[in-house]
Amino acid sequence: MVSTAMFLLSGLLIGLAMGWSLQRGRFCINSAYREVLFQDYTMIRAYLLAVAVAIIGANLFEDMGWLMSNDGTGAMVAGPLYRQAFVPWANIIGGYIFGMGIVLAGGCGSGILYRVGEGNLAYVLAVCGFFFGIVITKFGFLKPVYNWMIAEERVVWVGEDTVPTLYNVIGVNKWIVIAIICAVLLYFVFQGKPFTKAKKGYSWSLAGLLIGIVAVLAFWASAYYGGRARGLSFTGPVREFFLAVFFGDSKAPATESMSLLGITFSWSSLYVLAVPFGAYISGKLLQEVKLKVPPADELLKVLLGGFVMGVGAQIGGGCNIGHSLTGVATLAVSSWVANIFIILGNWTMVYFLLIKPMQDMDV
Repeated sequence: MVSTAMFLLSGLLIGLAMGWSLQRGRFCINSAYREVLFQDYTMIRAYLLAVAVAIIGANLFEDMGWLMSNDGTGAMVAGPLYRQAFVPWANIIGGYIFGMGIVLAGGCGSGILYRVGEGNLAYVLAVCGFFFGIVITKFGFLKPVYNWMIAEERVVWVGEDTVPTLYNVIGVNKWIVIAIICAVLLYFVFQGKPFTKAKKGYSWSLAGLLIGIVAVLAFWASAYYGGRARGLSFTGPVREFFLAVFFGDSKAPATESMSLLGITFSWSSLYVLAVPFGAYISGKLLQEVKLKVPPADELLKVLLGGFVMGVGAQIGGGCNIGHSLTGVATLAVSSWVANIFIILGNWTMVYFLLIKPMQDMDV
């Protein structure tokens, strides 16, 4: 059985490591997607390196039988990676909405959390908006729309109950698909001359490498201590953290939860708590922590952006980390499709907020 101390410690350490790595590398997937439109490929290379590391590491852990979790009787048994079912309309529409929201909020799910640790109050509101959007979609007035989107008849399976993956859909060995994908990703990554020393913090390549490693370790830790090889995500865990704080129960499955001081936390909600602290420690050492109170119009914009992110993430089944890093690492079709539409939503909002106004000024 997993002890309370290790349940707590493992979740917090994963969150601290994630927050530290995000802040040191100024890593944000919203920025990675956005800057491509301005022909800056630095952050997208960092992201793709993290994806390549996560794909190889996660699937290696799965095939080697290292993802051990409690089978309910107290015995630890090897299990598979958690892969999300493919719900086309939900993944497409939710992903697109989320992609637009991250531009409004000025950061993705992980980006807004680590920036809270740097002292910017705008991102506190973004996180609050993110939570509001999630719970209103899952439990509130948008629940009928959400339930229609994810209804059982709209779920696509391979055979009777197998989640579609890139390899079982086309019927080839998983490692052939991994080899092709990672060869393409790493070819592009190495065009950017990785592992040159940064003037401050971590280089883009070191940040990408570390975030990929943390993502792999999170698969192992979430299985062994958290009950399921869920890996990193921020949509469900943010919801679970705030529900635990507000109502004393994260509403996560009992196999993934533990009572601490009378409050039932999920393992994943613990690393969400630790991410801003990891970023704070890193930022403090780099002298980049400063209390910032942006003007009211910016605060309202990021609050709205966070809300839009939450709606999209709940409908689509995940955020930029849950789909764009963790999910794509499992090769689940749901996450690859959602990620494509997150990118398209991002580019749509970037066009209307940034590119079109600049074009109008030129005219």
